[in-house]
Amino acid sequence: MKKSRIIALVLLLSVVVGVSAFNYVMHGGGRNLLKEETNFWVSSNDLAKEFSANTNSANAKYLEKAVAVKGIVADVNNNVITLDNGIVCTLQTANNAIKKNQVVTIKGRVVGYDDLMEEIKLDQCFSI
Repeated sequence: MKKSRIIALVLLLSVVVGVSAFNYVMHGGGRNLLKEETNFWVSSNDLAKEFSANTNSANAKYLEKAVAVKGIVADVNNNVITLDNGIVCTLQTANNAIKKNQVVTIKGRVVGYDDLMEEIKLDQCFSI
């Protein structure tokens, strides 16, 4: 009887920790990029070249950092904007003013590089 309570308590604690970790990762740990200083200002071409040349080095430099990326909008789909060279930016809120083939600067948090699709992923993005 006591052993089953301990197991149930451990399972419940594991679920709580797992949900908390998932929420932290998916929502950026409560960061506010609007107020946060931009760590890097870079063109979409230069950012793509760095990730293509050495993914590990680029991840060490940019991952979880606030980055402003300037490039040409290749695609707009609701709150997801793709810049030239495969930079996928998930906007905090949809921005109807951003149009295809427009030159924009997007600030966001670099969350990773998909080497299969050759895409750099940013979240919490907004146009500056």
